[in-house]
Amino acid sequence: MVTLPTGASLMASTNRFGIAVGHATDAAGATGCTVVMGATGPLRASAAALGRATGTREFALLEPWASNERVDAILLTGGSAYGLDAAAGVMRWMEERGRGYAIAGGVVPIVPAAVVFDLAPLGSFAARPTPDMAYAACDAATESGWAEGSVGVGTGCTVGKLRGPKFAMKGGVGTAEAGESVRACAIAAVNAVGHIRDLDGTIIASARNDDGSLADCERLAASGARPGNRGANTTIAVVAFDHVFSKLELHRIARVATGALARRIGPFGSPFDGDVVFAVCATEGPPGDPLAAEVAATHALELSIVRAVKTARGRGGPGGLPGLAD
Repeated sequence: MVTLPTGASLMASTNRFGIAVGHATDAAGATGCTVVMGATGPLRASAAALGRATGTREFALLEPWASNERVDAILLTGGSAYGLDAAAGVMRWMEERGRGYAIAGGVVPIVPAAVVFDLAPLGSFAARPTPDMAYAACDAATESGWAEGSVGVGTGCTVGKLRGPKFAMKGGVGTAEAGESVRACAIAAVNAVGHIRDLDGTIIASARNDDGSLADCERLAASGARPGNRGANTTIAVVAFDHVFSKLELHRIARVATGALARRIGPFGSPFDGDVVFAVCATEGPPGDPLAAEVAATHALELSIVRAVKTARGRGGPGGLPGLAD
């Protein structure tokens, strides 16, 4: 069982965060995408990248010194760099509804994206999220009750790959919320090269030893083990708040929240991972305390990482991997 920090719950159950989340899943191809959009309008956003093998779109405009002050959605997608094309489907969905940055003659939706590498390990190399899938994820987006595990961007996620893909375990997508004076909600896709620790420090998903026990991936890395596919790993996440923050504050919160990855994933932010954390909030509302937001975001992200592997179902057949939800 997951032990919750004070004030935490496992699932976002209200629309207090001003976001809607939708998944599109290609089960046969073992890939998918997840969209996090403003429920009724744009969001303020920034991000922090700790991994050294990132795949992103429209990332520079999230830097605190960039002039852009709003985004319409964030796409978390499989397909590695190919998956970035799926953002066109989110743009099309937004444009049809008049949502985006207004210019003469129309709107330009702003849709940053980040990818995980899921090409071929469990499905087909040719299977990648498409613009039509991302459009469908927008259609499916709801403000609560979000699916977790082997769905959306979590469909092809795996963890513990330092002994090679056949010794790995199934990763996925998880959601959680935490906090008191400021509430934070996190959505995380966990596709890490390393192991995942529960809140008590126990390794619960990792590379499997020959006897079926779970390896400590940090020890494997220290002994010289390296993944067969150097860029096939990433944890990407979005953290949203029920209070409003400036873009600079969101950037700082996102950087602090990456501490959740250090607590739950080992190793993280490696040369083989593309770890990215987005932080978003509504553009209008009550201002929040940044320190409270940092604590809430870190707790929520920790919980969502644990949920991502605990709710992930394994995949049978040739090359299949076990999941904790089996």
